[in-house]
Amino acid sequence: MTLAYREGRAAWRRAGPFVAAIAMGVAAVVAIDSARRSFGASLESEARTLLGADLRLESNRTFPEPVTALLDSVAAGGNRVSRITRFASMVLAERSARSRLLQVRAVSGPYPLYGNVETDPAGRWATLGDGPHALVDPAMLIQLDAAVGDTLAIGAARFVIHGTVANLPTELGFQAAIGPRVFIPGAYLDETELIQVGSLVRYEAYLEIPQRDSLAAFLDRYDALLEVNQVDDDTAEEQVGRMTRAFGTFTRFLGLVGLTALLLGGIGVASAVRAFVRERLTTVAVLRCIGATRRTVLTAYLLQAGVLGLLGALAGVLLGLLLLLPMPRLLAGVLPQGVRIAPEPVALLLGLGTGVWVAGVFALLPLLSIRDVTPLQALRRDVQASRKGPDLLQYLALGAVAATIVVLAIWHAPATEIGLTFAASILGLTGVLALTALGLAHAARRAFPAGAAYVVRQGIANLFRPSNHTVAVTLALGIGVFLVATLDVVQRNLVARFSVEADAERPNVLLFDLQRDQLEGTLGLFTQRGYAVKSVTPIVPARIAGVNGRSVEDLLASDTGLRPRGWTLRREYRNTYRDTLVATEELVAGSWTTGRGTESEGARDGVARISLEEEVAGDLRVGIGDRITWDVQGVPVESEVTSIRRVDWAQFEPNFFVVFKPGALEKAPQSFVALARVSDAEERAT
Repeated sequence: MTLAYREGRAAWRRAGPFVAAIAMGVAAVVAIDSARRSFGASLESEARTLLGADLRLESNRTFPEPVTALLDSVAAGGNRVSRITRFASMVLAERSARSRLLQVRAVSGPYPLYGNVETDPAGRWATLGDGPHALVDPAMLIQLDAAVGDTLAIGAARFVIHGTVANLPTELGFQAAIGPRVFIPGAYLDETELIQVGSLVRYEAYLEIPQRDSLAAFLDRYDALLEVNQVDDDTAEEQVGRMTRAFGTFTRFLGLVGLTALLLGGIGVASAVRAFVRERLTTVAVLRCIGATRRTVLTAYLLQAGVLGLLGALAGVLLGLLLLLPMPRLLAGVLPQGVRIAPEPVALLLGLGTGVWVAGVFALLPLLSIRDVTPLQALRRDVQASRKGPDLLQYLALGAVAATIVVLAIWHAPATEIGLTFAASILGLTGVLALTALGLAHAARRAFPAGAAYVVRQGIANLFRPSNHTVAVTLALGIGVFLVATLDVVQRNLVARFSVEADAERPNVLLFDLQRDQLEGTLGLFTQRGYAVKSVTPIVPARIAGVNGRSVEDLLASDTGLRPRGWTLRREYRNTYRDTLVATEELVAGSWTTGRGTESEGARDGVARISLEEEVAGDLRVGIGDRITWDVQGVPVESEVTSIRRVDWAQFEPNFFVVFKPGALEKAPQSFVALARVSDAEERAT
């Protein structure tokens, strides 16, 4: 200990790069890990508030009588129950004569059951049901050029804007910007005359069942009833789990970035220690002359590296805390109400320990060369070491570095496979860079320009002279460039993928709910102005009536593990028909042709030929040759699966779970979706 302290006094002035290298990496790890942990912890504490209830039931049909009776019994037992009917509708501001497609939500009962809704003016949520009032998102006032007190026309009903919803605890802030909402009293829903056969409506019921055991018993008792009546259930814990996984995956990807920064710090530590050891060779030799053993000297310098690593890790923890300070403000519009981003003690301790460990492991390899210093080197620096090549301890040190990279990568990655791939990439890149640096040094020695100017000779000689930093600098620069380039490529790909303006040919106008008699006139608006419509796609709503001769009710009541997933049988599908694949699709099984004729024979023998998206096919437990019976607005349509597709849902294209071959749905009631490209912003607005 005394030797380490005395030797360290002379080295403090060179400790800056060592400490800074570790501090930067630890700061990134601490900030990202704290954000992930605090987000998950606060989500759990706000679980009921985020759902607005203990249990939510939802269906795309009016709740059938058995479910309505169940809700009434829950309310009769003293538990609160609220209902919401959700649908999209054109809304007209009568004063400005502006209209917009908005989300309409008819609220009945004390929604939400947990949490408070903030309105402007304050307190208006509690009086929403006192008359034909409406509360709206602030963005809607801007879009419709409306103000509090104006009248909105929603279907055949009229509602006075009672105020704006400043904060709804059950939703993220940016959701209101994506789809502005209008809240109306449920008692006035029928007056709108908008809920008719074929309307796309979502019915929800929110239940108060505060005791976890009671909630579990409730679901166990009524699960079969809900399944048979095609009603989905969602608990507060399930919703929090989904949000935690989504945010956790994002922050773990960022954690890999922080880990890369920490590994760069480790390389910086190794380089700094290597330079320090070279400078202290004479001192080590003198210590050997006066009786210090190899173990004593090595332990002293390892202790110094550990102390410097601890200082760097402490500095990194403090810097990570500073990085956390602006996060709540920057994410204010994204985080749910009540969810916080704050320092987490576990993350701080793990960051501290990781920093010290990385500093020690990366410093160990260059420090092992101290064992080869002989007492004779106190008089002659050019004495060769007795050891030739790496020994067992050096191989163990290299193994410890590799194991550290693998373990930390798996720990920070969203999945083990991703962590292993990341670690393999880092180790492979390190090997390539190290070989490149060694090759450069060897080439510089072999092709040394003896006749060049002094400055050139001196610079090139430094690439291969003793104590050169060629490998360390190449590793640091190479991995640094790798990190920056990877982030840049990911950012550019994401921006290009989700920006409708990134591609000069990509559609940026979507027309939907076009009726057959509206196609010619609507699409003519584009052709008259010289713009081409990219695609026109028919949409035919349908439900599954049976699979392979078994009815939906029979399948839902089945208790075997091979039955289809409930959501695939309960949902209303938006199907289409066409004779070709599109750019966002890839055939993974079967044949796009029917196998019984040409592509146009999509309904030969009275059986339609269909192609299913691979995930829905898996959840339906069907494959090539299986039969699905469809209820197309009261008309049964028998179909056979002839192919399975993989769909890229992220693309701005009309994508579908089910595609019929032509010849089966042309006469069915349908609407159309059209995509067009209008480059000029003013023309697009017109």
